[in-house]
Order: sequence, then structure tokens, then C-alpha cells
Amino acid sequence: MALHPLPKLVEQLTTQPIIFIGGKGGVGKTTTAAALASYYASQQQKTLIVSTDPAHSLGDVLNTRLNNEKTSITPYLDAIELNPDVIVDEHFSQVERTITAYANPDMMPKIREHLRLSKSAPGAQEAAMLESMCQHLVTAADANYEHIIFDTAPTGHTLRLLVLPEMMGAWTDGLLAQQRRQAKLRSVATHLDSHNQNQKQTAPKHDLANPFAAKKSDRWEQAVSVLEKRKQLFRQAGLLLHDRAQTAIVLVMTADVLPLAETKRAIEQLEDSKLTPAAIVINQLISPTQSDEFWRHRAERQQQLMQDIEQNFTNYPLYPIYLQQTDVRGTEALSALLYSVP
Repeated sequence: MALHPLPKLVEQLTTQPIIFIGGKGGVGKTTTAAALASYYASQQQKTLIVSTDPAHSLGDVLNTRLNNEKTSITPYLDAIELNPDVIVDEHFSQVERTITAYANPDMMPKIREHLRLSKSAPGAQEAAMLESMCQHLVTAADANYEHIIFDTAPTGHTLRLLVLPEMMGAWTDGLLAQQRRQAKLRSVATHLDSHNQNQKQTAPKHDLANPFAAKKSDRWEQAVSVLEKRKQLFRQAGLLLHDRAQTAIVLVMTADVLPLAETKRAIEQLEDSKLTPAAIVINQLISPTQSDEFWRHRAERQQQLMQDIEQNFTNYPLYPIYLQQTDVRGTEALSALLYSVP
């Protein structure tokens, strides 16, 4: 399969409002994502770009200091750089507020200590990032953005984020099933307690010894409500991710051995999850016509690898981005990158 002109990528993705840019670290994901976002914004199409990469390079590429809050770059371009540490803190603060609604106050010091330690547990940061990403995805989809572009972390993290909505939905279902079983037990306990009280002909207003008292039942309902909202959030995000009319996944790589191997693995995993990539961008290509011997050898090596790339990815359109003489910074330079020629 021959390489397609890069402007064709812009046209291909125009009808899919949600775009995920993924790939191995250091191959140019952020530049590619920012170039697409900058170009669409230059065409007066309202665009949001969200970075989930802890490397925090999106702000550097856009020449703007970014944070967890939405920042306006141009009248048509907004950007967010998700901070994992801030997101984890907010996530666990929400968990603490939920628990506080129904837990025994005497237990809260121990619970807070457990939550503090849980922040460093494997998967805690990913779970918090996922929920934040899903929230931004669903919210932005309802906010009249014509394009929502996610600049993601290196491949392994991206793959887990893309398949986690289903996993988290199943996990939440399990918690809700447990809550329903407990609700049945509370109902039985309340019925027995009422029966015993009638037999004794005593009716205290509130039995402090009863762990299933009505007040506590109301608090459990609040916890269930939180879980139901999370389940709905993950469901909405999952539907958007799997809707090819809505979402495109673009993988970025360079013409090198390791990125080729990693891109092959990523495509296999994405196809297994029914998340077929829309396109592959090959970045940092060198023009074959070089006078310097070193660069001529590099270009020849890339051309050899390009044959392997074309053979391995026959089902996907391939788009080239050629190596630039200078760093690409700012929305104007990023927009121009998509129409640059070798």
C-alpha cells in the first residue's frame, strides 16, 4: 500500500468528532495530535484537545501553560493537560465523601489512612485517570465541539484506558449486586426487628444497635446512587469508543524496528477489543535524496523498513510526516505541518 498524502488524513477524520492519538513513547503523538487540533481550529471548527500523558508535553508544543482546567488557546481551540496526581487526589476525596455518608464516624480515621495508602496501589492512578477521561469524553461530546482529540500516554497505558470502561462497568455491576444483596438482608432484619418490637410491645424511636436501621439504609442508597452514576458514565464512554462513526484511533510510529514491533502488538490488541485503528502515521521520515552520507544511509534504512511497514499494515491507510529542520511549536506551525512536503 502506497503512502497517502497527509492532507487526506485531515479529510478522513473530519466526520469522526472523537480522535485518539496513540503509539510508543517519543514517536511524536503529541505533535500529531496538536497539529490536527490546530488545523481544525484554524478552519473555525470548535476543537478540544486533552492530554492524558503524564509527560506534560502538550503545553510545550502549544507554547501555553496548561493544567487540569480547560484553557483557551485560540477562539476555536481549548486544551486540557490532565494531571494524574491532582486527579487521584480528587478521586479519593470523592470516595471519602461517599463513605463518610454511611460509615461509623469512629471508623473514619482508619478509613482515611487506608484511602491514603490506596493512592499508591497498582491501578489506582489508571482508574482515576480513566474516570476523568470518560468524564471529559462524555461532557465534551455534549458540549458542541466539532472535534475532541485525545493525546494519550504511551501505547500500553492507552490500550488499558481504551478497554477499561468495560472492565470498570463490570466491576461496578459487581458492587451493585452486592449492595442489592445487602439491601435484602436489611429488609429482613428490619422486618424481624419490627416483629420483635411488637411482641414486646415496646417501640423505641430508633434502635442504635440495629446496623440496618432506616437512616443507615438511606445512606446506603446514596452510595448506590454514586455507583449507578459511575456505571452510566462508563457505559456512555464505552459506547462512544466503539462507535466508528464517532471515534477514530490513530497510531503514530517512526520507521524503526521497535516502534514497528510495538505498533503490530497494539493493533492486535485493539482488534481483539473490536477497536480497529483508523489510520497509521509514520513520523520523522527522511527524504530519500540526501547528499550527506550519514543521512543517505538513514534514509535508505527507513525505506527498507517502510517496505516492512506496508506489508504488515495492508489494511490501514498510512500517512507520512517528514522530519522538520526545527522544532514545531505554536498553532500556526502545527497547522502547517499537515501540509508540509519533503
